[in-house]
Amino acid sequence: MTSITLETLKTQHPFDYLTDAEFEKLTSSAKTETYPAGTYILNQGGETSKFLQIISQGAVRLVRDGNLIRALEEGECFGHPSIISQDSPSVDVIAEEDTQVFCVPATVFNQLVNNNTRFANFFLKSLGARLRNLATEDGTPMSGELTTPVGSLIVRPPVLVSPAATVAEAAKIMRKAWVNVALVMDTPPGIITDHDFQVKVLAEDLGPETPVQQVMSRPLKTIPLETPVYGALLFMLEENIHHVPVIHEGEIKGIINATDLLRHQSKSPLYLMRQLDNLDVEPSQMLAKYAIEIAGMVENLYRGGLDINSIGRVIASINDALIRRLLRLAEQELGPPPTPYAWIVFGSEGRMEQALLTDQDNALIYKDDTPKAKKYFSALAENVVNHLIQAGFPPCPGGYMATNWCKPLAEWVRLFEGWIRTPDPQALLETAIFFDFRAVYGNLSVEPLENLVNSAGDEGVFLAHMARAAMEFKPPIGFFRRIRAENGEVNLKSGGIAPIVALARVYALEGHIRARTTFERLEAAVEVGTLSQEGAENLIETYRFLLQLRLREQLDAVKSGNAPNNRIHLQSLSAVENRHLKDAFSAIREMQDAASQRFRTDMLG
Repeated sequence: MTSITLETLKTQHPFDYLTDAEFEKLTSSAKTETYPAGTYILNQGGETSKFLQIISQGAVRLVRDGNLIRALEEGECFGHPSIISQDSPSVDVIAEEDTQVFCVPATVFNQLVNNNTRFANFFLKSLGARLRNLATEDGTPMSGELTTPVGSLIVRPPVLVSPAATVAEAAKIMRKAWVNVALVMDTPPGIITDHDFQVKVLAEDLGPETPVQQVMSRPLKTIPLETPVYGALLFMLEENIHHVPVIHEGEIKGIINATDLLRHQSKSPLYLMRQLDNLDVEPSQMLAKYAIEIAGMVENLYRGGLDINSIGRVIASINDALIRRLLRLAEQELGPPPTPYAWIVFGSEGRMEQALLTDQDNALIYKDDTPKAKKYFSALAENVVNHLIQAGFPPCPGGYMATNWCKPLAEWVRLFEGWIRTPDPQALLETAIFFDFRAVYGNLSVEPLENLVNSAGDEGVFLAHMARAAMEFKPPIGFFRRIRAENGEVNLKSGGIAPIVALARVYALEGHIRARTTFERLEAAVEVGTLSQEGAENLIETYRFLLQLRLREQLDAVKSGNAPNNRIHLQSLSAVENRHLKDAFSAIREMQDAASQRFRTDMLG
C-alpha cells in the first residue's frame, strides 16, 4: 500500500471530516516517529496513551493476552481507545515491521473530538453505529410517497352497518355511499366488503336475507393513523388483506384499501399482487414478465429509500402469493390432494431476504406415505417448479427443489433427526439452509419439524458443527486488512453475506429462536443472551451494508442490460465505502473466531 503523508491524510477517512482549520491544527501538532520491527509501542495494562497514532508506513499487531486481535496498516489509527477511556491500553501494540507513524497529542485529539461530531463518531461509536451513520449520510432519503402517513389518505369516516342487518341491506347502504367496504358495529367490530358478498354469499348459495354478522370478517386487523404508506403496504401484503381500518386513540377514523395505495404509489407491489389473482387467464404471459415486474418494483422501492429488510419482506410476500396461486391452479388441474401437505421454502426465500429473483429453494411435505400420494405430489411439484422457472426463478444448481425434495412427513422427521443427533460436517454444510424453512401453503402442520429445530439448541455437537460450517465462508481479507480481490472484484455473498447468515443461524438455534430473518435472529440472540449487544449490532449493520452494496450493483447491472451477480468492483466504491468494506470483512472474521471459541469447534478434531 502507498505510504500516507500529512498532505494526503486529508483524503483519508475520518480525517476528511475535518475542516481546513481543524486539519491544520492536527498536522501542525503532529510529529513523526519510527518504530523498528518488534517494538512494543503500547503495552496492555501499561501507561495511558499520550497520542493518537496514525500509521504512515508499515504495520502493527494488536495483541491481547498473547492472542492476536487484528493487524493495522497504512492510514489506520491506534492509541485513541486509551485516550478516550483515560485508562491503560487494553492491548499490546507491536510493530510488525519497521513502522512510521504520525503522533497527534492527546490534547489536540480531544479538542477535535469535542468540536467535530462526525469525526468524533468515528472514534466513539462501534462499527455497527458507523455503518448505520454511513447509510444515513449516503443513502437515498425515503420518498415522500412512502413516508406519507396513511391518515392523510382517509377521505371519509367509515360507513357503518348493524350486525343485525342482512347482506341485502348492507349492500344497499354501501351502494348509496359509493363504497365497497363497511364497518360492522358489533362487539368486537367486524368488516364486510363487496368481495365477501361474492365469495361468502353468492358462491355459497346464501340468500340476501343472510345476516351480515354471519359473513363479516373479524377480529379487525388495524393500523395507527400515523403509519407511513410503506408500513401499511407491508402490513397488507403480509396479512394478505385488501382493506385495513385506521385507528387513532382507540377510534376507527376510516378504512383504506389497496386502491388508495395504488393511487399513491405508481409501482405499488399491491398492483402485482392483484395481478396474480388473474394468473389463470393468461398464465404464460404473466409468468414471462414476472421477473421484469419484480426488478422494476425493487428498483422503485430501493430508489424510494425503503430499507433492505423491508424490501425483502415485500418481495417475499409477493413471491409467496405467486406460489400459493400456482399451487391452487395445480390442484385444479390434478384434482384434490389425497392427503394434507405443506409447501415450504428455505434459504433466502425462507428468510424473506430475496430482492431480485434467485435460485429456487423449496420442498414439499405430505402426510400419508402411499403410492397414490407419492405420484400426486411428484406431479404437483413438477408443475409448480416448472412454472416458477417460467416466472424467472432459475433451477437450484444443488437440486434443492420440490421435484427432488418431495417426501412424507415421517421421512422429513428422520432427516432432521439425523442432521441434529448425528451431524455429518459435509451434509450440514449442504443442508444448513433447511433450518431456515418456512411453510407457505398447505394444511399440514409442520410442528414436528419446528419442535425438532427448537430442540437443536440442546445439542452441543450439532451446534459446534453448524459453527464450523459458518467458518467455511472466508471473508476476503488478509492479515494486514488488505482486501483480497480477484481481477479487482470481491464476491459479497460468499465473503460477507453468507457467513453472517450462517452465524445468525447458529446463534438462533442455540437460543431456541425461530425468527426467520437474519436481522431478527441477531436481535433475538441478544435478548436471550447468546450474543452481545455490540456483536449483534456489528453483524446487523455489516449485513445491511453488504446487502445494500450488492443490490445497488445488481440494479445497475440490470439497467445496463447485464445479468446481476454477487460480485462488486472495488473501483466502483468510494474511499469511505472501501474503508467500511475492510471493517466489515474484519468484523466478520472476528465474529467467526468468537463463535468458534463459544461453540468449541476445536473439539471436533
